[in-house]
Amino acid sequence: MTSTEAPSRAETAPQVRRPVTPPRRPRRPERSQTNLTLGANRTARVLALAVLGVAALVWLLPMAWALLTALKSEQDASDPLNWLWPKHGFTLDGFRTVWERGDLPLWMLNSLLISAAVTVITVLVSAMAGYAFSRTVFAGRRWLFVLTIAAVLVPPQILIVPWFQQMLTLHLLDTYAAVILPQTVAPVMVFILKKHFDSLPKELEEAARIDGAGHWRIFWSVLLPLSRPMLAAVAIFVFIGAWNNFLWPFVSTSDPSLMTLPVGITSVKDAYGIQYAQAMASAVLAALPLVVVFVLFQRHIVKSVATTGLGGQ
Repeated sequence: MTSTEAPSRAETAPQVRRPVTPPRRPRRPERSQTNLTLGANRTARVLALAVLGVAALVWLLPMAWALLTALKSEQDASDPLNWLWPKHGFTLDGFRTVWERGDLPLWMLNSLLISAAVTVITVLVSAMAGYAFSRTVFAGRRWLFVLTIAAVLVPPQILIVPWFQQMLTLHLLDTYAAVILPQTVAPVMVFILKKHFDSLPKELEEAARIDGAGHWRIFWSVLLPLSRPMLAAVAIFVFIGAWNNFLWPFVSTSDPSLMTLPVGITSVKDAYGIQYAQAMASAVLAALPLVVVFVLFQRHIVKSVATTGLGGQ
């Protein structure tokens, strides 16, 4: 006869299922939000956007007025009663007259070549000077940097006569070199790039030195790739300044084939005095390439401001 063992308490007791709690996910760090308006509430945001909208309209008003005047005839452009809607309708005669009386394709080509050359040389020289002031130590570095900062306070108009005498001595007048070389001196760009190189971590430079890199290798392969937004912003500002420069190209050249767009447009005159439609058409044509350049590269300016501490970060 076989005896059966009595079931234990653990086997006879009813089993209670505990609810399975899902594992907790680690909390993400809360991102700090920066309000760029007057406040966090809706009324303040609407007020800020309204103020910015009014400021944008005020800034765009001269450009709209110039374009509106350029699309009028000379008779309607000088009529104060019909300043908004021309009496004889809109026309392209102002643009057609400026295009026929001048050599706009050649002037635009000269401005493009000169502005591009000035931009490339200025950015390269300013970047090398900024790197030298930021990452190297040499005798007289502090005093040389003080002189560079002092040169920012010197107006370019004061240097017209020394530049002209220098170009005359070097026999460079009426050449592209005479227009390009004096415009490549930009102390303010040296200062901006020096401060930008100061903000870059020095650990990258130390790691490159361990791998055997020298100053030129560090400058060209390490720091310059990290500085593309700032270099793009500097290049845009230099290009705009070189494109709009009138005084020095006007003084250094007398050959019509070397005229830039601002200089060439001033030579388009009429025997009947001031022609407002033609003047505004010339201004619109001169500003149109700059608008295209700014629209294509504006994100680099915004990125450079956001990554260099100028945006309040």
